[in-house]
Amino acid sequence: MISPKDPIQLIRDGDWIRANGTTLGADNGIGIALMMSLVEDESVKHPRLELLLTVEEESGLVGADTLDPTLLTGKTLINVDSETEGVFTVGCAGGGSVYMILPVTWDSQKQNEVAFELKVSGLQGGHSGEDINKFRTNANKLIARILDFIQRDMEIRLSTLKGGTARNAIPRDAEAVFVCAKDNATLCKEKFSAIQAVVQSELAKTEAGLVLTLNEISGESSRTINSAETQAAIRLLMALPHGVTSMFADMPAFVETSNNIGVMELKEDGLSVVSTNRSAVFSRLDEITRRVETVAWLAGAKTERTKMFPPWQPNMASPLLKQCVDTYRGIVEEDPKIELTHGGLECGIISDRCGGLDTISMGPTIRDLHSPEERLYVPSLAKTWEFLKTLPAI
Repeated sequence: MISPKDPIQLIRDGDWIRANGTTLGADNGIGIALMMSLVEDESVKHPRLELLLTVEEESGLVGADTLDPTLLTGKTLINVDSETEGVFTVGCAGGGSVYMILPVTWDSQKQNEVAFELKVSGLQGGHSGEDINKFRTNANKLIARILDFIQRDMEIRLSTLKGGTARNAIPRDAEAVFVCAKDNATLCKEKFSAIQAVVQSELAKTEAGLVLTLNEISGESSRTINSAETQAAIRLLMALPHGVTSMFADMPAFVETSNNIGVMELKEDGLSVVSTNRSAVFSRLDEITRRVETVAWLAGAKTERTKMFPPWQPNMASPLLKQCVDTYRGIVEEDPKIELTHGGLECGIISDRCGGLDTISMGPTIRDLHSPEERLYVPSLAKTWEFLKTLPAI
């Protein structure tokens, strides 16, 4: 078992590098490594550089949003936080999160009740921006569906419920402990077997690693919430939207608006749920945020939204973009792709705070970000390094 304090053990798997039992952290450790190599390698000729490292990017673009613009003098920004080599990103979705808390009261398991532990595991997970359109099942939504199916024919009361590790990661695992009357124990198992068969069949092609388990547990009595609150919690999770809301009308390959139910946990004061919302259109970002809030309010939950960051709008006439395309073409002898991303990047925020910067985002190829399967494609790193060394001053 690897603990959070253990060093990352790197594994070379053909042309890929991954970590043993944990996320690699290439997002965005490799960007920092590239920046430091540029200034430390005395053989590389480059103009005067300013290296900007921000904090708390994954938890809400906090560092970029609080940047002191007087720290920087340059007017050209190359962001090394993209995940596909050969792609220059020129715009991204805006985003923000809604934190919900559904109040509960606590009681104790009764003598005539039996406890069950329900687990969802083995899902692919992934990044809620980059992977939201790749048919990745959300463990938080799936466990709510299973609980809802079971409680249709019997009264259950939740003791624990939790899933997900980060607001911007699609949850891979979730678990719940609930109680029901001993007389309903056999029916509970039958209901689980029925929904298990349905779900496994539905997801056979997209989530081959899915594992669903239900086990009766014994020992000390569980602390539970009442049946009405259990039903409200399950209904809230069932009703909350998740996934792609709309694609670009004029660019059907790109996601316009989405949200991710990233983290949930039944805590002392209630069921805590976090939805991260994204859109390339600011008015629709407000719409999906309001939709999530409205569902929460109808369930009786309290909400608090984070700051909503506007989208980074593309500039196709950018001198930096033209220079990058020409340089890449000279190295690789093919044209790079010019794209927008549904993931959140700091470029627009930094540019706005600094009075307008000519900006692109690029980087080596990384897959399955924010998951234990995260990996870096080594040949793409060599190309990225050669590009950065060759790119002339703008």
